[in-house]
This record gives sequence, C-alpha cells and structure tokens, in this order.
Amino acid sequence: MKPVSLIGKLYLIPTTLGESNPMDVLPQTVKRTIELIDCYIVENEKTARKFIKSIYPEKVQADLLLSTLNKHTEVADHNKMIQPCLNGINIGLMSEAGCPGVADPGAAIVKIAHEKGIQVVPLVGPSSILLAMMGSGMNGQSFAFNGYLPIDKDNKKSALKGFEKLSFDKNQSQLFIETPYRNNKLLEDLLQTLQPNTHLCIAADITLPTEYIKTMKVSEWKKAKIDLHNRPTIFIIHKTY
Repeated sequence: MKPVSLIGKLYLIPTTLGESNPMDVLPQTVKRTIELIDCYIVENEKTARKFIKSIYPEKVQADLLLSTLNKHTEVADHNKMIQPCLNGINIGLMSEAGCPGVADPGAAIVKIAHEKGIQVVPLVGPSSILLAMMGSGMNGQSFAFNGYLPIDKDNKKSALKGFEKLSFDKNQSQLFIETPYRNNKLLEDLLQTLQPNTHLCIAADITLPTEYIKTMKVSEWKKAKIDLHNRPTIFIIHKTY
C-alpha cells in the first residue's frame, strides 16, 4: 500500500493598507495563520518580515523562509516557490498592501496552485478596491477595476473618455489607480476631460487615520481643493445622464 502524500495549502494572507495597527483591520484568523506558517511568498522581504513581526512578535525571524515575487520575478521561478506545498508544507502568500491576488502579482501563484491541485485558502482582510466601492455610493452591482491609466497624455485622455462612455452605456462604475506621486496630475486630467455631470469618487488612505472618501460631480470637484500627493488613492467614475 502506497503512503498517502499530504499536500500543503496556500493561504492568501491580507496585509494592512498602510501604517496602522494590524489588529484594527485584520481578523484573528490572520494572526493564527501567521503563528503556524514559516514559509512565505512575498513582494518585499523587508516589509514582509516587519509585518509578520507586528502580527506575531514571538515568531523567530531566522526560521522564516521567504521567496520574493514581483514584476521582475522570472515565470520559471513560480513553480519553485509553490514546491513546498507539494512537499506537505503550508505556504502564506502576502501582498505588499491589501489582499493578495487582486491587482497583485500573487495571482500567478494562485493559478499554479489550482493547476497542481493545491487547496487555496483566502483570508478576510482589507481590499482598497472593495472598500472604495462600498464608500462611493456608486453601482456596487456592476463595476470594473482597470488598473493604471496610460502615461501618455493623449492616450490617457482617450482612455478616460472611453471609461466614461462605458460607465454610461453599461451603467458600470469604472475604477482605476495612479502611482501616488502622480495623483494630483491625474485629478487635474480628470477634471479637464470628464463631463461636468459625471460623478467622481476619490478614496484616499483607506483604513488609515487620514482616510478620505468623497463622491461629487466633476463640476463640484472643480470648486474643491484636495492634495492627493503620495496618498494611495482609488478613483471611481460613473456617468448616469
């Protein structure tokens, strides 16, 4: 009789969205999972170790086995990262901020896990995309996250007009982000490009003490003053008429 081969699980471990007390935004399940796991796939080793220590200070850092996954990681390395699961060891997958696998390179690891028959266990935690939608008052029944807009000015303008039309034609709220130091320029472009009656939600520093979430028409935003420089921000637009 052949021995039963045990396969480890892939735990998708959410992290905070910025400098805040982890226990204010993360459930006890995350703490219990980190207590039990020593093998991780992370975006940045230094910040991952800091996060793990903040959750469970008793964890021996020297016992941790961390693999780095980011946009520079070779696809060929993905299978090596997931190998411990096939050897019966549980792995924790962590994003740099928020939920792994959502607008995050970790999705590639999750895909491989499914292909290899490894159980995927997503844990509850903060998602800036969902929290922004919750706080926006826009269409939570139909929305799309579009990632980053083009950098080229003409291409960006074309993309914005396209998303605005899509929001009206499909009654579908359109979400996107920008590199934080370009936020103010993007807001300027939004106010110059979108129709006055289009609704715009700005959701910045979600879950942090400086959290700011507000939805107004573009015409109203033109009268407002806000500094979004270096503040993680979700932008949502929806044209209704």
